Amino acid sequence: MGRDPLIGLVGKPSSGKSTMLNSLTDATAKTGAFPFTTIDPNKATGYLQIDCACARFGLQKHCKPNYGSCRDGKRFVPVMLLDVAGLVPGAHEGRGLGNKFLDDLRHADALIHVVDVSGSTDAEGKATEGYDALQDVEWLRGEILRWIEGNLKEKWGSIKRRHVSTKSTSVATLQNQFSGYGSTTAVVQRCLDRIKLTEPLENWSDQTVHRMVSSFVDEKFPTVLALNKIDHPDSDRCIYRISRKYDPEKIVLTSAISEVFIRKLVKQRFVHYEEGGDDVITKAEDPEDKYHLKEITDERLQMRIDTLRDMLFYRWGSTGVIRALQAAANALHLIPVFSVRNIHNFKNSDTDDAVFKDCTLVKRGTPVESVVRRIMGDIPVAFIEGLGGIRVAMSDTVEEGRNDILCFKLGR
Repeated sequence: MGRDPLIGLVGKPSSGKSTMLNSLTDATAKTGAFPFTTIDPNKATGYLQIDCACARFGLQKHCKPNYGSCRDGKRFVPVMLLDVAGLVPGAHEGRGLGNKFLDDLRHADALIHVVDVSGSTDAEGKATEGYDALQDVEWLRGEILRWIEGNLKEKWGSIKRRHVSTKSTSVATLQNQFSGYGSTTAVVQRCLDRIKLTEPLENWSDQTVHRMVSSFVDEKFPTVLALNKIDHPDSDRCIYRISRKYDPEKIVLTSAISEVFIRKLVKQRFVHYEEGGDDVITKAEDPEDKYHLKEITDERLQMRIDTLRDMLFYRWGSTGVIRALQAAANALHLIPVFSVRNIHNFKNSDTDDAVFKDCTLVKRGTPVESVVRRIMGDIPVAFIEGLGGIRVAMSDTVEEGRNDILCFKLGR
């Protein structure tokens, strides 16, 4: 991944994708209880919560990021989000402008599939009762798979002929076809390794092509299931059915509309709330007036807050939206790298006391050389220092707590 990560929000119409985008960002994407409220893809910046390096050295008070923020050792790193318009069954054939919507997400690095588990909307996002949301999980992945497989099979004959005539490797031939989806040679190699496919490409059957594309979808678009609208009284049945069938590490329970509601109350200074927290604080719970909140005099508003606590915080622990973003980052194996000018005091300037001003998200195991190119571009770097001023080899890799604080010394 040679650029900032892009996480796509996908799902059927009215599942809560745009509300999820609003809950993770300051975006104002259109929302509504009717299909295709979103037509053009919405992009906005969300913030991934990570443990900042400043906490390791007791420098929380001096940490002032150039982008995002840091609160007592908890860093909020910008991440680009893409809200793709709702997909419906048959999208790969163009139904509901499906081809356009699928094309919008081709450069996403991971997907958050927002699933309406309330059972109150059908496969096309229309109002209903008792709908089984498990169907949405199954058909949406199928739409992405059939879209890519259909594009490939349209020209499979000419692909095989060129492959044979140029004596290319399977990886090179497939990368030539998948580069338009933001793929890399490494991604293609991993997708072949995943299914242990060694048969010559020119001999692949339709079934083999299907297995390969299925592996590619899993490798290129790792997906987190955000089971949304969990505060709806009918959500338990769908949550149970989906949780039994899919990896629990890829499932997050969310209520995006509750997060949006709470953030509005924060802006109006009725409550204090930490993003991803397990409760809100009102003026009645802040006798020392630490947060300078307004008193809630509206009984209906107080009832809504009490209901939110009962149905969401006390039962599920949070609104879940921050957890969904974190789960997507985990699926991409993202870790932070902090670049500094002085490896001994972690500053970027002799006249500024701020530390750890720059942070970049990269994949775990990325070679240091790739990190240099990502951060410095074409600027020549003579050598690299890690903690203690110890030189770091270009071939070394970045891991959690290892080679994640780097100083680049310029020169040839």
